[in-house]
Amino acid sequence: MATTDDLKDAFAGESQANRKYLAFAKKAEEEGHGQVAKLFRAAAEAETVHAHNHLRVLDGIRSTKENLQEAINGETHEFTKMYPAMIENAQKEGNKKAEQSFTFANKVESIHANLYQKALDGLGKNEVVDYYVCQVCGNTVEKEAPGSCPICGAPKDKFKLIC
Repeated sequence: MATTDDLKDAFAGESQANRKYLAFAKKAEEEGHGQVAKLFRAAAEAETVHAHNHLRVLDGIRSTKENLQEAINGETHEFTKMYPAMIENAQKEGNKKAEQSFTFANKVESIHANLYQKALDGLGKNEVVDYYVCQVCGNTVEKEAPGSCPICGAPKDKFKLIC
């Protein structure tokens, strides 16, 4: 049991390190430190390898159908329980930045759950769809980027095509 908990903690830690290092790389790049950015990206990739290894040992990667269902369940939990509670806490504390961050994420998690459900319903049909992600709030849309983000109002050029 302790080892399973350790694997879960290690997966979470490695996953967080990956995202943090990618954010650090972006900042280093903006500041003109290309070599440091490259190092952060290399370390982030290594952390991904570690996280995937831990998840495999936990038997956390199953069939695509099972993975889609787990993703639906996770996203649904986030937008129905996790983020509403976080938004409420941020409001009580008057932390407007946190409230906005949580609100953006909350709205997008619902979209993700719907996109995963759509993928699950169409599994095996191999329909090719492009996805675009708003780089301000994370809004995820199919086919083409909107003129402006319906969640945060960002212009179309803030949407990134995901390959």
